[in-house]
Amino acid sequence: MKLIRTEDAVGSVLCHDLTQIIKGVTKDAVFRKGHIVQPEDIPVLLSIGKEHLYVWEADESMLHENDAARILVDLCKSEGMSESAVKEGKIELAAAVDGLFKVDSKRLQLVNSFGQMMIATRHGNTPVHKGDKLCGTRIIPLVIEKEKMQRVQELCGAEPLLKLLPYQIKRAAVLATGSEVFHGRIKDTFTPVIEAKLAEFGVEVIHKEILDDAPEQITAAIKSAIEEKGAELVLCTGGMSVDPDDQTPLAIKNTGARIVSYGAPVLPGAMFLLAYYGEAQVPVLGLPGCVMYAKRTIFDLALPRVLARDLITSEELAALGEGGLCLNCAVCTYPACSFGKGW
Repeated sequence: MKLIRTEDAVGSVLCHDLTQIIKGVTKDAVFRKGHIVQPEDIPVLLSIGKEHLYVWEADESMLHENDAARILVDLCKSEGMSESAVKEGKIELAAAVDGLFKVDSKRLQLVNSFGQMMIATRHGNTPVHKGDKLCGTRIIPLVIEKEKMQRVQELCGAEPLLKLLPYQIKRAAVLATGSEVFHGRIKDTFTPVIEAKLAEFGVEVIHKEILDDAPEQITAAIKSAIEEKGAELVLCTGGMSVDPDDQTPLAIKNTGARIVSYGAPVLPGAMFLLAYYGEAQVPVLGLPGCVMYAKRTIFDLALPRVLARDLITSEELAALGEGGLCLNCAVCTYPACSFGKGW
């Protein structure tokens, strides 16, 4: 590209969009890339502060910002995503379906450390709805060396930087534990809370049961829910503290399930238990009492990943400590807040 005076630009081809900003009215391109400047355009260009223009000069070693953005979005895009038209050198991706948004953080940082290019995303491991914006891509200058873009493509490889995992689990069992509920001393108010949260993701509760604080009984109920009733997810409510009558963690362990963690650095939700049962790795969750009354807890962080069959590791749970403190705001804006952004 070359720089010329606006008054001398008639007949020249613009090499980037030119934006007009009128506060409260518009912020949009008044002229698009590729526009051939006409005599009547000169006063408009001057009115938006353009006394000089960059016009296109073909150079086989360079890429225009629009073409470079195309490369960056191709590094990111995977199934379940839709893309915007290129605008002012930027292309954005949005969710085409509901699901769990995943980011390859290391490779994303690699791209953003390369210089002269950027990809900005929302936090990974968060639930998104169809239409939600996922990322924006662009280069910083108007043009960039082809060799540089080719190099970043080689370093990133063929696997997309971003993924959108659809929710797969659709059938759940809820096992409410506790002698006080089992003997009818108090009403089970925990199960309705769980049912409501599952309904947000289209999950049907196919089996509900109230159990005494007897580990053998709870163990048998977990196995039956999975092996006989076809539950793809088992949620055990209550009995998760260190009190001697709270037997749910022992009962889950006695099923033979692989315990990922008993405890998480999250408040509310420290006494959370995560396990996977059998070859199918059916998630079995032990939910502490806070899930019944707190607005957002560890359950809200783990549930989208569980439903997408995105296996959670103990290392990932440990990383939740930073951002794992819910501030219990008067007006809850989750997930548009800091809670649970550690992973």
